[in-house]
Amino acid sequence: MNTIDLIHERLAVLKPTAITVIDDSALHAGHAGSRSGGGHYRLTIVSPQFAQRSTMQKHRLVYDALGSLMQREIHALSIDARCPDETPANSS
Repeated sequence: MNTIDLIHERLAVLKPTAITVIDDSALHAGHAGSRSGGGHYRLTIVSPQFAQRSTMQKHRLVYDALGSLMQREIHALSIDARCPDETPANSS
């Protein structure tokens, strides 16, 4: 199973209504994290579990769900996390 599949699998616990993971690792070739095996990813995730939570709280939920993937498989992660009633223009 590749890292993107693992990310999807781990984030299922948040019951997302939408999730997109983009692997930007090739843009960071030669970077220290790339040499150690960790990838660079962009994540967009929509989940009702993010309602009434700050950006920091949303990110903590994502990091907690990803767990050990953040130790090796993922070197850098850009997160856009919102609840279903948030749009990109008014997300927190």
